[in-house]
Amino acid sequence: MAREFMIGELAKRTNTKVQTIRYYEDIGVMPKAVRAANNRRLYDDNHLKRLTFIRHSRELGFSLGDIRNLLELSDQLDRPCGEVDAIAREHLSTVESKIASLRVFQAELKRMINNCSGGTISDCRIIQVLADHSQCKEHT
Repeated sequence: MAREFMIGELAKRTNTKVQTIRYYEDIGVMPKAVRAANNRRLYDDNHLKRLTFIRHSRELGFSLGDIRNLLELSDQLDRPCGEVDAIAREHLSTVESKIASLRVFQAELKRMINNCSGGTISDCRIIQVLADHSQCKEHT
């Protein structure tokens, strides 16, 4: 017989909030749990594997839409993995763009901090730059 456990156990095993599990069920990313005679949700190893997949995908920054597509594709074992590759490559491109933007932000913050003379707020270079975006390095 398959191992069954309640939502609290699934939450603990996957480090996921109970409300999040219910939400994933509501939006159809997780299959609905079987209900026991006492109306409590019962989960099995398939739920555990699916939720682990979802959690890891979310940690990597995949959107729920991408995860839904990846899960649908993962259920079709004989299908070529080109679509999975395309989703992952698109996500990588998005991540790389975000990293590039963060590097620009990092450089600007360092520049602002380095230009701070440590005087009074009225002469604070950080406040001046934040108040007037035209003083940013990209605009000068």
